[in-house]
Amino acid sequence: MIEYAYIFAFGCFALAMLMNLWKVVIGTEITDRILALDTMFINSIALVVLFGVFLSSEIFFEASLIMAMLGFISTVAYARFLLRGNIIE
Repeated sequence: MIEYAYIFAFGCFALAMLMNLWKVVIGTEITDRILALDTMFINSIALVVLFGVFLSSEIFFEASLIMAMLGFISTVAYARFLLRGNIIE
């Protein structure tokens, strides 16, 4: 019974990532694309954590923390580039 819950959760997050990918491809403005990429990072982190729970492994939680840091830094850097035209002053 629990396996069905994992399959359903994996499917929901995979569907959310596909919808975000669709928004990245057809986004009208660059800000929409940035938000879609950030949401894809969040969904991929959720998938990695869910996979770690499924396998009862702690290494996936550490990987998800690294992914969260990279996602945050990349979103901030891209937004700063859009606002100022450069990243490092």
